[in-house]
Amino acid sequence: MSDVILNNICKTYNKGIVLAVDDVSFSVGKGELFGLIGPDGAGKTSIFRILTTLLLADSGSASVNGYDVVNDYKKIRQHVGYMPGKFSLYQDLTVEENLKFFATVFNTTIEANYELIKEIYIQIEPFKKRRAGKLSGGMKQKLALCCALIHRPTVLFLDEPTTGVDTVSRKEFWDMLKRLKQEGITILVSTPYMDEATLCERIALMQDGKIMSIDTPKNITKQYAEILYAIKASNMSHLLSDLRLNKLIRSCNAFGEYHHITFNDDLKNSKSELLNYLKSKNYISIEIKQVAPTIEDCFIKLMNK
Repeated sequence: MSDVILNNICKTYNKGIVLAVDDVSFSVGKGELFGLIGPDGAGKTSIFRILTTLLLADSGSASVNGYDVVNDYKKIRQHVGYMPGKFSLYQDLTVEENLKFFATVFNTTIEANYELIKEIYIQIEPFKKRRAGKLSGGMKQKLALCCALIHRPTVLFLDEPTTGVDTVSRKEFWDMLKRLKQEGITILVSTPYMDEATLCERIALMQDGKIMSIDTPKNITKQYAEILYAIKASNMSHLLSDLRLNKLIRSCNAFGEYHHITFNDDLKNSKSELLNYLKSKNYISIEIKQVAPTIEDCFIKLMNK
């Protein structure tokens, strides 16, 4: 059974000039943790706004909990939680006042659903009298999540929830999502961070409004057919240029302290030829090793197609 279904959704802006969502179809199962992965401008936010009934698609159909996003928008709004990318709570209200306000909007109380938000709320409770605008990024994130959950939604939409927060807060947030999933809540999360893709059960890799691939993170990395190598040496910026110009190299991309490369032909001969070439160019401290492809490697490969 699917909680969220999209069929051939298209959305344009600027009188049809900018194509934001290009014939997107997918479904999300009940209780699933599903990720939309892609950079800014990929179409993630537009899809979330369509599914939460804040935006009308130009064409196609979509449903949440079996309700049509156009005809049944009032019912959908009662059963979904939405945490937009930009902090959108009332900055001049305190933590406690924001939470009470959102509970009242959904005709409930903090007490009625306190058990659902308890583990999150106790982290910000010491600051409950502080205005929301004065909170740190991580605390704002936790407050926004509490407000999105206060009416116990069946489907939760989180639009780039970890953008702009520190590494510790990012980890804490994903730990919270795992606990929420145990409550049976269907969770859709969008993120530009490729490392967060592996924390989802299934992901859709998006670029320019299109879905390039949709599967489990494990299956997507399995589809990377070439043998991948990581290489580093002295003068990494020049190394990148030289590698991309070398006829032995099929692909080369900067990747942290290494460059990731694949070869065009026979690996054994190509590897030794490349090492000789780099030595002739006076590179020193050359290191090359085989590595397992990541989601980011797969994304770049699909994007380059």
